[in-house]
Amino acid sequence: MSVRPLPGFTYRLAVAGRVVLAAFGGYGVAALSAMLLALALPMPRSEAVSAGTLASFAIMAGAVVWVFSARTLGRAALVLGLIAALLAAGLWLAGAFSPAVVP
Repeated sequence: MSVRPLPGFTYRLAVAGRVVLAAFGGYGVAALSAMLLALALPMPRSEAVSAGTLASFAIMAGAVVWVFSARTLGRAALVLGLIAALLAAGLWLAGAFSPAVVP
């Protein structure tokens, strides 16, 4: 029977970093995607918001799986940051950041 050494501090820090990135990065990507879907889906506003919110749960789960399956923490952070930037650009193009004009 072999004795395996306990994981080092750097390993534990990397796992903690993945947990934090999965929680906050996944939430950010899911929230941005829900907003973009609510603006972009061609259906009544209430249905688009509901559909975007429902889809965001699957997107959050996918982001968490990606963070823990990526080869490195840096790559996971880079991909989530790139996705968040693309979603924010899509929101900007959809006019989400312009002053609200009530019809």
